[in-house]
Amino acid sequence: MRRSVKGMPIIAVVALSAGLLTATAPTAHAAAGATLPFTSVEAESATTTGTRIGPDHTQGTLASEASGRQAVQLAPGRRVEFTVPRAANAVNVAHSVPDGQSGTLNVYVNGTRLAKTLPVTSKYSYIDTSWIPGAKTHHFFDNARLLLGQNVQAGDKVAFEAAGAQVTVDVADFEQVAAAAGQPAGSVSVTSKGADPTGNGDSTQAFRDAISAAQGGVVWIPPGDYRLTSALSGIQNVTLQGAGSWHSVVHSSRFIDQSGSSGGVHIKDFAVIGEVTERVDSNPDNFVNGSLGRGSSVSGMWLQHLKVGLWLTGDNDNLVVENSRFLDMTADGLNLNGNARGVRVRNNFLRNQGDDALAMWSLYAPDTNSSFENNTISQPNLANGIAIYGGTDIAVKNNLVSDTNALGSGIAISNQKFLDPFSPLAGTITVDGNTLVRTGAMNPNWNHPMGALRVDSYDSAVNATVTITNTTITDSPYSAFEFVSGGGQGYPVRNITVDGATVRNTGTVVVQAEAQGAAIFRNVTATGVGAAGVYNCPYPANSGTFALTDGGGNSGWSATWSDCSAWPQPGQGNPDPDPNRNLAKGRPATSTGSQDVYTPGKAVDGDANSYWESTNNAFPQSWTVDLGSVEAVRRLVLKLPPSSAWSARTQTLTVLGSTDNTTYTTVVGAQGYRFDPATGNTATVSLPSGPGLRYLRLSVSANTGWPAGQFSEVEAYQTS
Repeated sequence: MRRSVKGMPIIAVVALSAGLLTATAPTAHAAAGATLPFTSVEAESATTTGTRIGPDHTQGTLASEASGRQAVQLAPGRRVEFTVPRAANAVNVAHSVPDGQSGTLNVYVNGTRLAKTLPVTSKYSYIDTSWIPGAKTHHFFDNARLLLGQNVQAGDKVAFEAAGAQVTVDVADFEQVAAAAGQPAGSVSVTSKGADPTGNGDSTQAFRDAISAAQGGVVWIPPGDYRLTSALSGIQNVTLQGAGSWHSVVHSSRFIDQSGSSGGVHIKDFAVIGEVTERVDSNPDNFVNGSLGRGSSVSGMWLQHLKVGLWLTGDNDNLVVENSRFLDMTADGLNLNGNARGVRVRNNFLRNQGDDALAMWSLYAPDTNSSFENNTISQPNLANGIAIYGGTDIAVKNNLVSDTNALGSGIAISNQKFLDPFSPLAGTITVDGNTLVRTGAMNPNWNHPMGALRVDSYDSAVNATVTITNTTITDSPYSAFEFVSGGGQGYPVRNITVDGATVRNTGTVVVQAEAQGAAIFRNVTATGVGAAGVYNCPYPANSGTFALTDGGGNSGWSATWSDCSAWPQPGQGNPDPDPNRNLAKGRPATSTGSQDVYTPGKAVDGDANSYWESTNNAFPQSWTVDLGSVEAVRRLVLKLPPSSAWSARTQTLTVLGSTDNTTYTTVVGAQGYRFDPATGNTATVSLPSGPGLRYLRLSVSANTGWPAGQFSEVEAYQTS
């Protein structure tokens, strides 16, 4: 379901070698991603008579949704030839066909054309979701699979030739498919109850009868194609088992739809392939819609052409979903829609989801003590790779996420509620050992980018303990880590620890801080930073500051973006700042106290009519601004509102400076400064030459016009 959105040490290495996407890691930490039965080869690394497209990150373009943001376009008669990476007897091809068209791919093995062809169609592609702000037509790719009928070995050549339509080939998955498994002893076969393995007849009642007869046992789905015309329900205390996901295929757009179950449901080793060609959120067009009950499991499944793989509500305590493939959903791959306790989703492969690939959404009751672990996610084309919307004690560990598109990060940890009642993030949120490749995207609703890993206080403050450890972020088109209050209300993001991260070739910045709050960074190394290390410009401008604490071991990202009025663009570098600019404007400001609505940010908002006022009758009071980096400040211009309603006054203040916000030295000793509306209500303070400062503090000890410190603007300049 889509909800609208606003306005270390090296742990894992992701390498593209000969077009193979692989993940490796030292033995000290698990490799990111799933252990998969196939090896993927990118079309752009293959030999072709077609045209390579991309790379491109622009929403709505074909290449932007491709794996690696590149693909190969084949006019009829053109081909792409892959070198087989491993022993295989089957292949799955991710591809795109122009809207409204269908065609075929002729298949060649070592130059010999097979009698079999691979049908391709646009039927399941080109999804429009006009009710989602920021969405465009998307979901351009599809997947089609073929048993080759022969074995091929590493080094053999397999080619695909377009026929009947232009076909864009993205990636080919080569797999050695095992022979069909045999029927378990004592099981009840659906064919014994009248199921038609040719797919011509309606097998719905036969499945129901087999399930009823096998309570406490196994329902066997032999090799074949079975057509179901309505959903199954009342499923409990039974195992549904096939001969393997390439052999036993159920054609159903609504496989199980039930609000509750006593549990003990085990579903494994077959495919469920639907006929969902558009997204209708009110329809339960899902493999599982609702509950499987306690102690259930899903494993070894191939799920394709559905709205959602599993949309889980109710009691699913201790459910395990593992070793399965989720392809071409028009919405989420899997969503734990509240009340999930002890659920483990692990070692799955998800490609081309139309919304969040994996999501936990704590609606009605919190998801608790649940995890997404060792999953491989590629090409979610309208949201996040992994999204955690609220919940308590959640873990996201050792996942590999690549190529997110519009409105999405690789991983999002968020208090966006969408509906009530919602349970915000609580307890400890563990984000460990994840690898993010080409993740993060431009958000058209915000008109600025989303980072590869985002923590978002969208509808309420993030007060949970969020620990982000052992992370690898590679080739993010924009930023690596983002801290934001996406609803625009300025709620804080607190209690964040980032420990152990490797950031390579990030397009703009390593840290994109847009909310008040605090984070500590340790052992974060960055290379190939596109613009600057840090963008620290909380929104709204007066909402507060985001404090970045250097915990040690950081390198390669010390520079701060110099201009909060402009967004850094990928690869542009940090522009030389205007030497005449006001260094304090828009920077985070704090104070020892504020009176009513007269908060410290009002002294750096560029509006001389708004002002900071300290706690009354409590001298001395201080006001501090973080300039973002060490600067040679030579002149301050202090202002009060220019209105004649303000009487003339003298404020006595001391100017102090610091490079670390801990040790402060006196820059200008205590003096009285006259503010008079007749001369603009301003005062100028000259600073001596000497060591630079990052933190500028004004300590006010007296005010003849009011018993508090007052400034409408504090301007800091490098020029004297």
